[in-house]
Amino acid sequence: MLEGKVAIVTGAGRGLGRAEALQLAKMGARVVVNDLGVELDGSGGSQSPAQQVVDEIAAAGGEAIAHPGDVANWDDAQGLINKALETFGGLDILVNNAGFLRDRMVFNMSEEEWDAVIRVHLKGHFCTTKWATVHWRELSKEKGGPVYGRIINTASEAFLFGAPGQPNYAAAKAGIAALTMATAQACQRYGVTANAICPRARTRMTEGVAGGMFEKPEEGFDAFAPENVVPLVGYLASPAAEKVSGQVFIIYGNRASVLTSPQIAKSFDTEGTWTVEGLVDAMGPYFEKREPITDGFAMLRQ
Repeated sequence: MLEGKVAIVTGAGRGLGRAEALQLAKMGARVVVNDLGVELDGSGGSQSPAQQVVDEIAAAGGEAIAHPGDVANWDDAQGLINKALETFGGLDILVNNAGFLRDRMVFNMSEEEWDAVIRVHLKGHFCTTKWATVHWRELSKEKGGPVYGRIINTASEAFLFGAPGQPNYAAAKAGIAALTMATAQACQRYGVTANAICPRARTRMTEGVAGGMFEKPEEGFDAFAPENVVPLVGYLASPAAEKVSGQVFIIYGNRASVLTSPQIAKSFDTEGTWTVEGLVDAMGPYFEKREPITDGFAMLRQ
């Protein structure tokens, strides 16, 4: 389904990004595997995780190259897009996956922990999206019509339920969802779609999260294997998803869900201008029947 297409996957040296890169290569895409990390190879040297994934793709008969840049660095992000264009002659698919965690309760979080997560997740998504959409917009103007462009971002259900120990991560993922919808509307005329996935998958980032619920079962279906997520990425990257844009999905195990836009739960009206006392009288009875959110992870355990 992706024969002849060129894809970029960020943070693709391990975990979900690796599985996404392998999926797109399996579908015929040539892949730029981006990852910042370097690991010791056991002989005193170092081996890039991105290069390991490239080797896996090549061993399976595919074509890929590694890119070691920092996606949240303006110039590195532009270099990543240029790498695809210079090496493979085009760019069709951008999968933004790179990220990491600096978990802390909001009253314990440092400025550095906040900035680092916002930078890698939210700015990292923006930087690559910026340069990819610049390319597609210019190409569309040259062609005089729409081009083929697919952006698949990585949000998280943390932006829905709050994640009390991850205020920086939850805020970044909320921003990514909003960025996705804004990008979809801005780039629709050029033939570019933008969607976001909220994956539940076992990676280094989910180790120890939600009471160990992501641990691999000793037997039976492994609901949180990264491989369960990547078919949705393949679908959204494909020609079959031409009319799918501005959407946010939850994907895990054998379930794929599409979210709706935020909806009004209840409206209150008054004559003239609201007063504090009027709001107390109107809203008080409504909220007396509702409990504050105290356990956001309950959604994950359902």
